[in-house]
Amino acid sequence: MQVNGTAFGQLPDGGDALLFTISNKAGMQVALTNVGGCIVSVKVPTAAGELVDCVLGYDDAAGYVNNGPMFGAPVGRVVNRIAGASFELGGTTYELTANEGPNANHSGRDPWFQREWEVVRAEQGEDGGTVEFRLLSPDGDQGFPGEVDMHMTYELDGHDALCVTYDGTASAPTLINMTNHSYFNLNGCDGQTVLHHRLTVDADSYTETTDALIPTGRVLPIDGTPLDVHDGKELEDVVGSKAPSIVNARGIDHNFVLAPAEEGKDGFVGAQRHVARLEADQTGIVLDISTDLPGMQVYTGNYVEGSSGKGGVAYHDHCAVALETNFYADAIHHPNFPQPVFGPDRPYRTRTVYAFSARWAAVGSADRPAIVGWPL
Repeated sequence: MQVNGTAFGQLPDGGDALLFTISNKAGMQVALTNVGGCIVSVKVPTAAGELVDCVLGYDDAAGYVNNGPMFGAPVGRVVNRIAGASFELGGTTYELTANEGPNANHSGRDPWFQREWEVVRAEQGEDGGTVEFRLLSPDGDQGFPGEVDMHMTYELDGHDALCVTYDGTASAPTLINMTNHSYFNLNGCDGQTVLHHRLTVDADSYTETTDALIPTGRVLPIDGTPLDVHDGKELEDVVGSKAPSIVNARGIDHNFVLAPAEEGKDGFVGAQRHVARLEADQTGIVLDISTDLPGMQVYTGNYVEGSSGKGGVAYHDHCAVALETNFYADAIHHPNFPQPVFGPDRPYRTRTVYAFSARWAAVGSADRPAIVGWPL
C-alpha cells in the first residue's frame, strides 16, 4: 500500500515539504521527510506498550532546512573531517570549502541533509514499511569529482529493526562516505541527559586525532583508556574523564575501529556484523547496531546546547548520542585506513541496521536478564 506524505511545511523554493510515516504490527513508528531525507522520529514501544520517541528532531521542515546539529541527517558526500579542505585523487587536487578552521567538516558547503530528496517510493506492508529517497549530485558538487546518483532506503521490519541502505553510482572515481547522524536518547526527547545510558562497542582500538579532531593516522588500543567500552560502560564514565582527548572534545567525539567485517556479497562494502549496543537506564529500550562499515564515530552531543526541538523542548549538551557508522575521517590522507573511493567499477553500497527492543522494565531492574556472550 502506498504511503502518502503529509504536509510538513515549505521548502526554500516554495515547494512542499512532506512527512512519511511507516509502522509495524508491534506498534513501532518511523517518520521521515524529503527535507534532507532526514529521520524525524523513531517511536519505539516499551515493555509496557508506551511509545517513546528515541531521536532528537524538529516539528516541521523549517528546522531541517537549517539543521545545524544535523538531527536525523544523512551526511554526504563525505561525513566528518577532511584535513586542509582538499585531497588528491588520480593525480588531481580537489578543493573543498573550509568550514572548520582550515578543514572541511561534513563536506562543507550546501550539505546533502539540507536539500530536497526525491521520493522514489513510500510503501506500507503488513509487517512494516519502506521509504526510498534519491539525490543526484552533479560532477563538481561541493568540490568533489564525478556525478553521484544516490539512493537511500529506509526499511522498518516486523521485528522493530530500521534498516538504512545506501546505493550510489558514480560517473568517475570519487569519495563517498555517508552516515546517518541521528541523535539517540532511548529515554525520550524531553531534554534529559543520555549520560546514564550504557554503551558497548565491539572495538579494540580507535583513531587518534589532533586537538582539531583531525586523524593523525595512528590507530591506538582502547585498553586502559576511558574509551574502553568493549564490555560496556555508562556514557557518564567516559564523558567525565580528564583524558586530554575527552576534555578537548567536551565529551566523546571519537572513531572506533570496529571488529573486521567478512567480505561483502551483492556489492556491499562488507558483511553485516553486530557492532554496538546502547541501553536506556529508565525505559528499558535497547538499541543494537549492525553494519558492514569499518568504523563508528560516537558523538555525545557535545555542542547541542541552545537548540530547540520537537514540542519546543530545549536540548542541552549530552542529551543524546550519535552513533555514526562510517569509513574513518580523513581516510584519503592516510593510506593505512580503509579507503572510501568509489567509481564506475566500484558502486557504493552499504547498510546499517538499528534494531530496537524492550526486554526489561529498566536497566538495573530485578527482571533484567544477564547479557551472555558477544554479540547477542
